[in-house]
Amino acid sequence: MKHQILALAASVLALTAPAQADTIRVAGNFATDHSSSVAMETFAAKLADLSGGAFEVNLFPARQLGGAAENVQAVKLGAVEIIWVGTAYLTRTVPELEIVGLPFQFESREEAFKVVDGPVGEALDEKLAAQDIMSLGYMELGFRQMTNSVRPIETIEDIAGLKIRLQPNETHLATFRALGANPLAMDVNELYSALEQKVIDGQENPFSIIQVAGYPEVQDYVSNTGHFFDFISVVANKKWFDGLSAEKQAWVTEAMDAAVAEQRVLAAEQDGAALAKIIEMGMTYTEVSPELAAALRETTAGVAAETKARLDPKLVALLDAEMSSVSN
Repeated sequence: MKHQILALAASVLALTAPAQADTIRVAGNFATDHSSSVAMETFAAKLADLSGGAFEVNLFPARQLGGAAENVQAVKLGAVEIIWVGTAYLTRTVPELEIVGLPFQFESREEAFKVVDGPVGEALDEKLAAQDIMSLGYMELGFRQMTNSVRPIETIEDIAGLKIRLQPNETHLATFRALGANPLAMDVNELYSALEQKVIDGQENPFSIIQVAGYPEVQDYVSNTGHFFDFISVVANKKWFDGLSAEKQAWVTEAMDAAVAEQRVLAAEQDGAALAKIIEMGMTYTEVSPELAAALRETTAGVAAETKARLDPKLVALLDAEMSSVSN
C-alpha cells in the first residue's frame, strides 16, 4: 500500500509540475546595441508571451559564439537553432542569394524590401530550405559605405590599389575588382584588428555598423558610396523547426515577424543618426559627387550581368520582373 501511495503521489507531481521549456539558442555577430540585436530581445520577449513560457530563448549577440561564418556552420549543424547574419555569409551555401546583392541595385530601402518580401524572397527561401536552412525573415543591414585609412575617395582612381575587406560574396568581390581595388574576404571577427594593424586599408559597411563597431577609431576617411544594399538573414535549422508542433512554429514565426518589423524601423533611425556620430568620432567625410556616382555605376555595370549569367535563369527573370514593378 505504501508503495502504491508513493507511486500515486509521484504521478500527481508529474502531472502538476510545469513542462520543461524548449531552449532556443540564437547567435549573431552584431554589437549588442545594433538594431538587429535590440530586435532579437523583442523576439525573445514576444515568444515568451505568446507561448506562456513554453520557450526559453538564450541570445548570444556580439560574436559570443564565434564569427559570422562560424554561426552559419553552427545553424547548419544544429549546434544553435537560430542565427541572424549578413546575407552575404549565406551565399556560399546558396549562391542565388547574390541576386539581391548586385551593385547599385536598389534606390531605396523600401524598394529593397518590396523585392525580398515578394516572389523573389519566396524563391530564395526555397533555395535555403533545400539546404536544410529555414528562412524566418530579412532585416536591414543597409546601404554599404566605404571607409579607409589612406585617402578620401573623390574619384574612382582614389579607390585603385586599396586593400578593402569585403564579406565572402563573389559579386561584392568582383565589384571592387572592377573598381581597381584589391578586395579580400574576411570574417567580421577579424576585421577590427586587421584595420588597427594596417593589414588592410579599409572596409565597407552601413554607417550604423561603422559607428557601433568602433571603426572610426582605426579608420580616417568615409564616403557615402552606397554601392550595395545589404540584408540580414534570420534563419533557423530546418530540422529543428520542422520538429516543432504547428502551434509552436506559429509562435516562433509571429514573434520573429514582430522583431523583423521593429528592426527595420530601428535600422533606418540608427543609420540616419550614425553619420553625424562618425564625424564626431573624428572621421573625415567626403560626399560622393554626382560625377563619381555615375562613374561607379558605369564601371561596375558588367558585374551584375556576369552574376546573373551564372544563376538560375528563372530566378533572374523573376528578379527582373520584380525590379521593373517596384521601380515604376
